[in-house]
Amino acid sequence: MVSVQNLHFGYSKKKVFTGLSLQLQPGFIYGLLGKNGTGKSTLLRNIVGTLFPDTGSITVGNHVPGKRNPAFLQEVFMVAEEFFLPDITPARLAKYNAPFYPKFNYDQFNRYLGEFEIPVNNTIQSMSYGQKKKTLISFGLACNTALLLMDEPTNGLDIMSKSQFRKVIASALDENKSIIISTHQVKDLENLIDRITIIDEGKILFDQTIEQITHQLNFKISFDPEEIKQALYSEPSLKGNAIITRNATHEESRLDLEMLYKAIIVNRDKIHTAFN
Repeated sequence: MVSVQNLHFGYSKKKVFTGLSLQLQPGFIYGLLGKNGTGKSTLLRNIVGTLFPDTGSITVGNHVPGKRNPAFLQEVFMVAEEFFLPDITPARLAKYNAPFYPKFNYDQFNRYLGEFEIPVNNTIQSMSYGQKKKTLISFGLACNTALLLMDEPTNGLDIMSKSQFRKVIASALDENKSIIISTHQVKDLENLIDRITIIDEGKILFDQTIEQITHQLNFKISFDPEEIKQALYSEPSLKGNAIITRNATHEESRLDLEMLYKAIIVNRDKIHTAFN
């Protein structure tokens, strides 16, 4: 559905991408992970068509995002990290904006607002930052677009809201929709995403499905000095060492997304050997 081919993009004094390629299919939740300033937001904006490749190409379905055709805009919604919402109630927000999205569902919108415990009779500008963000997330989900992009959606959310967020996102996916979530808060996406793409300095360091990762890697606590020495990655914990090893028997392993992320940033070559 989303095809990024040999993307080159830069700002006036900074080159961000030099030959980045990526393929995303419908029916999956993608986690786009990386530190702040590594190009995650820039990639999302290129995909949604508010930034334009210097060279290379991006297509979403049969559309070129940069052309901003109405048929494309009806099928894509982006929850940006920085946003502005008018000082109106959520109901009026939907009334004025839903007509741009033919698949918008008012019942879904109201249900999401209820699950996020949004004070629906308040105007948006009187809400907290977290409530504003949850209102925007609710609207984006209710648009039922084929492509939903979310840039740092859990920023500003408390622990309970993050749990609600994961529950709502998981229930919103269907076989015709792709959801791309960009974040540096790696732990927030655990048990939610289907595929992990890690970006650093404008390059893809790692791109694998959760199934592939748990098939090839084992995450556990070890007290064995030799096992710790041979591990692909290790870090001290309160009990022994947390390690990542090759999953030689391909037994099901519980993914520790935060530890995997650190392992890729610190020593990606060792991790990659498990997939070669």
